[in-house]
Amino acid sequence: MKWIQYDNGYLNQTPIFQFILLSCLFPLWGAAASLNDVLITQFKSVFDLSDFASALVQSAFYGGYFLISIPASMVIKKTTYKAAILCGLIFYIVGCSLFFPASHMATYTMFLAAVFAIAIGLGFLETASNTYSTMLGPEKYSTLRLNISQTFYPIGAAAGILLGKYLIFEEGDSMAAQLAAKTAAEAHAYRLDMLMNTLEPYRVLIIVLLCVLALFAFTKYPACKPAAKTEQAKEHVPGIGETLRYLVGNLKFKKGILAEFLYVGMQVAVWSFTIRLALTMDASINERMAANFMVISYACFFAGKFIANFLLARFSTNKVLLAYSVIGALMVLYIAFVPSFTAVYMAVALSVLMGPCWATIYGETLKTVEKKYTETAGAILVMSIIGGAIVPAVQGYVSDLTGSMQFSFLVNFFCFAYVGYYFCKKNQEESHAGLTPAPKQ
Repeated sequence: MKWIQYDNGYLNQTPIFQFILLSCLFPLWGAAASLNDVLITQFKSVFDLSDFASALVQSAFYGGYFLISIPASMVIKKTTYKAAILCGLIFYIVGCSLFFPASHMATYTMFLAAVFAIAIGLGFLETASNTYSTMLGPEKYSTLRLNISQTFYPIGAAAGILLGKYLIFEEGDSMAAQLAAKTAAEAHAYRLDMLMNTLEPYRVLIIVLLCVLALFAFTKYPACKPAAKTEQAKEHVPGIGETLRYLVGNLKFKKGILAEFLYVGMQVAVWSFTIRLALTMDASINERMAANFMVISYACFFAGKFIANFLLARFSTNKVLLAYSVIGALMVLYIAFVPSFTAVYMAVALSVLMGPCWATIYGETLKTVEKKYTETAGAILVMSIIGGAIVPAVQGYVSDLTGSMQFSFLVNFFCFAYVGYYFCKKNQEESHAGLTPAPKQ
C-alpha cells in the first residue's frame, strides 16, 4: 500500500498490515500484566507475604513503566517509533530471561527485579505503540484506531492468565492448605517447586517475542513524525525543558493525567485481587479454580471493548464514560459490602466497564497537546500508569489493616468516582463553551 504522510505526521490512509502487526504488540504487554495477577497469589503463599507486600509485584512492574517512559520518548524523538518498539521487545526478552536466575536464587527481591526489567521493555513498547496507533492513518480516526488496537489487549491478558493457571498453579488443595499440612522441611521443598513453576510461562513468552521481533524488524513502517517545513522551524524543535513547561501549564492535560492515573490504579487493583477475593470468599477452591474468574474477567473486558466501540461511535464520549463510571462505582460498593460469593461475580462483571477508559482518556488527552510536544506528552501519559503501582499497594494495605480483602475493594470506589467527576466536568465545559461533544467517526 502506498501511503502519504502529511506535515502533522498523520497518514492519508491506514496501512492495514502494519496496523495489525502494531496492534499485535498490545496483547504482549497484556500477557505480562495478567501474569502479575498470578504471581501475586503465588508469591503470597510461597514467600508468606502480607497482601501489601504481595502487591509490590505491581509496584515493581508499573514503577518500571514510570521510570522509562521519558527516556523512551527521547529515543522516539531522536529515532523512530519502530526503533523504540524494537528496543522494547529486546528488553522484554531480557526481563523474561531473568526469571531463570531468580528462581534459583529463590528470593522475592530478585523476582521483583525481573518484573521491573520486563516493565522497562514494556515501557518502551507502550510509549511508542499507543501514540503510534493514533498516528497511523487519518487524524479524525486517531482515537478510534487506538480503541481498536486496545481491543487486542485482553486477548493477551487472557492468554497470560491461562499460562499461569496451567503452568504455575496446580491441582489439589490450595497452596495455603497444602503448606499447613506439611512439616517445615517439606514446606520448604514445596515452595521451591512452586517457584520453578513460575519459569514455564516465560519460556513460552520468550519464543513468541523472538518471532515478533524478527517480523517487526523486517516490516517497513512510516515515520509518522511531524515535518519541519523550513530550516528555521527545525532549529526550534522544543527541548525536554520547554516541553515540560508547556505541559505543566496545560490544565486539560493535567486533568487527563490524574484521571488516567486513578483509572489504571483501579483496574490493576481489581484484577490483582480478584483471585485472592475468590479464595477468601470460598476456602474450598484452589488457585487454579480461582484463576477461572480472571479468565472470565478478561473475556468480559474483551467483550466490553466491542460494546464501548459501538457506543463511542454513536454517543458522546463524555456521557458514555460518565455512565460507565457511575455504574462501576455502584458495582464496587456491592463488592465491598455484600457478604456473599456474588461479590466475586460482580468483580468479574466490572471488567466489562473497563474497556474504553484507558484508550479514550489517552487519545482525548493527547488531542489537547500541540503536535510538536506529542512524543513527550504520550510518554507522560504512559507514566500515569504509576497508578498501577500505588493503588494496589493501598488496597493491600487496607486489606492487612482491616483483615478484610472484600472491604479493601472500597479503595476502587474513589477511583471510579473521580473518573466520573472528570467526564462530568469535561461534558459541562464543552457544553458551556457552546460545543456539542461529537460522536466518534
